[in-house]
Amino acid sequence: MDSSSSSTSPLCRSPPRNRSRRWRQSRTCTAVVVVAALVITTTAWLSLVFSGTTARCWHRFKNWEGSPHKLPWKPQSQNPNGIEEEDKDLFLEGTAPSLPLGRNRSLSEDERRRDGAGLALNHIVFGIAGSSQLWKRRKEFIRLWWRKNSSMRGHVWLEEQVDDKEWDESLPRIMISEDTSRFWYTNPTGHPSGLRIARIVLETFRLGLSDVRWFVLGDDDTIFSVDNLVDVLSKYDYNEMVYIGGPSESHSANTYFSHNMAYGGGGIAISYPLAKALYSVLDDCLERYHRLHGSDDRLHACISELGVPLSREHGFHQWDIRGSAHGLLSAHPIAPFVSIHHVEAVEPIYPGLSSLESLKLFTKVMKVDPMSFLQRSICYDRVRRLTFSVSLGYAIQVFPSIVQPQILERSEMTYSAWNKIHNLDEFDLDTRDPSKSVCKSPVLFFVEDVERQGNNTLGTYVRAGRLKDDFKRKVLCFPRSAPLPHVGRIQALGYPLKNWHLSPRRLCCKLNQTSDELLTISVRQCGKGSFGSFADSVGI
Repeated sequence: MDSSSSSTSPLCRSPPRNRSRRWRQSRTCTAVVVVAALVITTTAWLSLVFSGTTARCWHRFKNWEGSPHKLPWKPQSQNPNGIEEEDKDLFLEGTAPSLPLGRNRSLSEDERRRDGAGLALNHIVFGIAGSSQLWKRRKEFIRLWWRKNSSMRGHVWLEEQVDDKEWDESLPRIMISEDTSRFWYTNPTGHPSGLRIARIVLETFRLGLSDVRWFVLGDDDTIFSVDNLVDVLSKYDYNEMVYIGGPSESHSANTYFSHNMAYGGGGIAISYPLAKALYSVLDDCLERYHRLHGSDDRLHACISELGVPLSREHGFHQWDIRGSAHGLLSAHPIAPFVSIHHVEAVEPIYPGLSSLESLKLFTKVMKVDPMSFLQRSICYDRVRRLTFSVSLGYAIQVFPSIVQPQILERSEMTYSAWNKIHNLDEFDLDTRDPSKSVCKSPVLFFVEDVERQGNNTLGTYVRAGRLKDDFKRKVLCFPRSAPLPHVGRIQALGYPLKNWHLSPRRLCCKLNQTSDELLTISVRQCGKGSFGSFADSVGI
């Protein structure tokens, strides 16, 4: 037998011992590598945590987290006055903004007394969009409501310089807008000036004015009631991102643009935090919306991206109308009058006066008692079965029959839309057709003057078209005569409004016939001590 088959060779026993040794060495090396990795990782983490830069960033992030006013993205251009230098370290470049959205709500009455009561005209900065070609004529509209030698702040933004002789100290300062030719504009029916006007809020914010709470945008053919504007804005928390204004009267315009957009001609109010957010994103946003028509729809698109809805106020009036504005002025909403636009596109507000003369009287009356201006009052003469509809500071209508308030609240359609459509379905408000019968039409008394008498106001209203209308009525309505055939003037005594935002109800009135030619109407806010309900007034 072969010896190799009966015994084991040493060479055959050595491999198991070598494998065991290599396994123990590999396990030891793995343990050393893991421990070393843990030490290196721990050392790196500790150095990062306790470094000065990281500690400062963490501290600033915690401060930002507790503040609703820090915005964590980087502005596209140089840092303007009014943006804190310490915020630069917090900006995240190349990311979409993540906004700390606020409540975006109206203040309660207690909050309003505590905080909003401090709102003053100097806390508002106006940005007025103008045109160099139209400035010579349009400046006269601005002069009517702008307060010279006061705390008002604002600028008129033009596309190019005008003659210095066309400016004086009774007007806001003229600024020249930046060139916007670098932006893409592809709308086939609009005009690239919409880009320039949309950037007014950005350029105004960049001026770095101090103690600004609101930016208010409007056009050079817009009339503002600045007292009512302050009162309306004081309802809101200016520390939140707030977007205030009103839609168009035209249903077609709202359908094309948006029912939730503030129209720039009627005025747009933007709180400081929202303006600050827009400053950082507006230019990039304008590039995304190159197909849009004008400035206000571009602003609306960019504000929508920030998640801020429209806070609608009924006193902002775009006035996308043509013809006679009588139906709108005589049926003003129960809200403070703030603005009207397109003042050149409508007929003179008061008969017998030019457009500019009418606006001078309009703004004069508006300033006497801004809160009650254009507010409605309805009262009845039970004996003669007459209805009196008073629009303070504008006109008094005397109807030859009893007309219910629900009907008078509807705007008489004396106008057509901006697109010249003239039907009830075209308007986003309650309307009614004008009376086709002269026998049912009201007799009109238009304001001649209003003056202060202590805390009250006394307005004088003069009968319009007396000879022409009375002759028609005698011929067509025989044997019935015109209402109040001998009265040529009506005096309206107005009392100051109280608690407007708690009780925004229509004004009440009562009649007092002082003579055959003069009638006096007392007007005050409805509520306790009012002059009675509709049923009591007409005796039903």
